[in-house]
Amino acid sequence: MFRYVALAWKESSPEAAAVAQRFSLGWQQNADWNAALLRPGLHVFATGTRPGINEVWPLQGGLGVVFGKLFRRAELDSTAAPSASINCTDAASILESSGRVLVDRYWGRYVALLRNAAGDNLVMRDPSGTLPCFRFRYQGVSIVFSWLEDALQMLGPSERPTVNWNVLTAQMLRGPLGGRETALAGISQVLPGEILDLDTDRSVLLWSAVDIARTPTRYDIAEASHLLGQAVRSCTRAWASCYDSLLLRLSGGVDSSILLCCLAPGSTPADVICVNYHSPGADSDERPYALMAASRVGRDLLLSERNLGFRIERVLQIARMPNPVTYVGGMNTATDARLASAHAASAMFTGAGGDALFYELPRWWPAADYLHDNGLDAGLPAAALDAARLGKLSVWRTLALAVRERMRPDLSARLPRMQHPLLDRDWISAHADDQRYMHPALPEGALLLPIGKYMQTVALMHPVGYYDPFEQALAPELVYPLLSQPLVELCLRLPTYVLAHGGRGRALARTAFAADLPPQIANRRSKGGMEEHIKAVLDTNIDLVRDLLLEGELSRRGILDRRKVDELLSGRPTTLTCSPSQIHGLVAVEAWLSRWTQ
Repeated sequence: MFRYVALAWKESSPEAAAVAQRFSLGWQQNADWNAALLRPGLHVFATGTRPGINEVWPLQGGLGVVFGKLFRRAELDSTAAPSASINCTDAASILESSGRVLVDRYWGRYVALLRNAAGDNLVMRDPSGTLPCFRFRYQGVSIVFSWLEDALQMLGPSERPTVNWNVLTAQMLRGPLGGRETALAGISQVLPGEILDLDTDRSVLLWSAVDIARTPTRYDIAEASHLLGQAVRSCTRAWASCYDSLLLRLSGGVDSSILLCCLAPGSTPADVICVNYHSPGADSDERPYALMAASRVGRDLLLSERNLGFRIERVLQIARMPNPVTYVGGMNTATDARLASAHAASAMFTGAGGDALFYELPRWWPAADYLHDNGLDAGLPAAALDAARLGKLSVWRTLALAVRERMRPDLSARLPRMQHPLLDRDWISAHADDQRYMHPALPEGALLLPIGKYMQTVALMHPVGYYDPFEQALAPELVYPLLSQPLVELCLRLPTYVLAHGGRGRALARTAFAADLPPQIANRRSKGGMEEHIKAVLDTNIDLVRDLLLEGELSRRGILDRRKVDELLSGRPTTLTCSPSQIHGLVAVEAWLSRWTQ
């Protein structure tokens, strides 16, 4: 389990230096941790390093350190992008550019601690944001870390963080916010692509998804399809080159099947073992598709039933995190860990991110995007027809919406809102307009980007989880090839009406891999789910769920409509409707709160 901790302070402050030295001594005496950098004003420690997977590169003169995984920028073809190390020349360029060279010449999963010419300590997070990067200040010392449990070791019980109710409120109303503040007071995150001065709190976005999306490409469909296929293959094979053996979560959907095509025997030296989870239900058993994909490529497939015996008590015992963690997708991580151990696989690859990356957003927006980029030209009718098919509207209605969006864009419609039937209406009304905690690039993006591209960009600005709070060190490392920086940049620059050409979600990706995918998968319109499994788990744990929500912090603070919760979870007939996923989401928040409010 790769993790890091850094201590940064002003050398001119003897009080801060004393605190930092006391903390540092504890890490230096811990045999599981290595000192990556020890210089006055900046001490950095790491654990779980592995050659070729997660490494540490000290920069010359003790002026910084980069840790994680780096690939070098190259022309994307079907071969794996080259792994990178940092030599003296590279280190000098990184320091002279205050980190910008990392964004321009490399990509991967990394965080850098640097000392600039003025003697200030800087921290930079890579544009993918895969490796977490949090910080808080304690008695003049900035503590930067990836795993909250490590940072908490330095604090006494009376010093632990408290809940930032303003941020938590915004998260419950709008979903992931992408901003700097977390739901714990005093703990903030460094944004993907951001470099932060730890001494002055000044920051600069060296990489912005909004800036990338503002520069659309003009490739034709054939060229765009070719480039997309090359980029997916190059990035996926680059990540696979890090591991001798890996698991691939194969649902049988388009995204995971595309990854499997990239990992066929002969295309990577890694031993790739596919894993498919299934459960009873109309859309919860995709074994036929997974078997079809694995057979086509020639990889082994492990079939595993989802854990129907999952107990909600486990959620009350997971590692403490800066924000509530949804657990619905993590109810089978114990099986992940067991399979990874049995097959000596140190990584689990998933197709997470494909919905946004390849544009599976069933709305009329691509017509509005075309009108924004090209105006009223001869290509608009075809773009409108595609968008009408995608959004399941008439072409006339689609054109009308596109014209209205071009003439009078409804910026309020671009703000994410969570429609949750169990939240108290008065509480919603009191907090509905709070936008303080959104990603700082989003207000400008709402003004500059057409609506479809804006929505895609927002969806790609939220890093996915790197650590498993359930299994922790036992879990295989999570790898998301589709969220690699070069691939994200390409798809941000490809207009939505190109990505959805022909009126299908993921249309360009389907075309790029049509020769490799089984036709039944390439042409799939359905998408698997696990709603029936989620409901079965909820029914099994209904007594505990009811007690948590009725007697918990959310009810005490008037955030939940207690009458509706009682009626919905009573077991009696009711006209109220609420999806099992929404209920599990509230349980996740309540479980997280129980760790900080007791």
